[in-house]
Amino acid sequence: MAPKRSREDDSSRPAKKQKKGFSVGPANLPDGTYKRKVQKIKKDLIHKAKLKKEYAKVKAREDPTTQKSVYDRDDDEGSVEAAAQEAEPTLEPHPDRLRLLEEGPIPPDNSEAQQPWQRKKRPRPQTYKNETEFARKRKQEADARQKAHEEAERERQTRIAERARFKKQMAKARGGPAGKPKLGRESTVLLEKIKRMTGQAR
Repeated sequence: MAPKRSREDDSSRPAKKQKKGFSVGPANLPDGTYKRKVQKIKKDLIHKAKLKKEYAKVKAREDPTTQKSVYDRDDDEGSVEAAAQEAEPTLEPHPDRLRLLEEGPIPPDNSEAQQPWQRKKRPRPQTYKNETEFARKRKQEADARQKAHEEAERERQTRIAERARFKKQMAKARGGPAGKPKLGRESTVLLEKIKRMTGQAR
């Protein structure tokens, strides 16, 4: 019968390490928003990992090649390669490709419902929408007033220039020899004045 090990031998062997769960964020967070957020992130990560495992199991069940050993797979691949080498290459397209070409392109169906992973785009909220609209209207009104003012100022300057020109012409017409008016010049100026008055009267 073999002798029992002494306690010293047991202590020399390293103790088995306990697996501890992964941590997200600092451990000393106070109760509140930040701690709840960290807990939510951790739950999401665990849920995703479980989903991945389940998906891998389902995929392994559906795909028999994943279950085969390395040697079995090599044999299958070798036989496939040998069969491919035996068949002579041709220039004719594959039957599946011919079928697709005959059917033509499939039109995209836009009437389908939105996929679950696609997020619906919401319009961005416009802050101060009413204030912006009010400011835009006020600016338009101010621009219209400014334009009207500039137009009135231009007309006033034109009238002033016209009056000054008329006075100058009348002064030239009256400044004849011995203070007598020059009738030819005066008649032209008066005719222009009458035309302008009748034009305004219409």
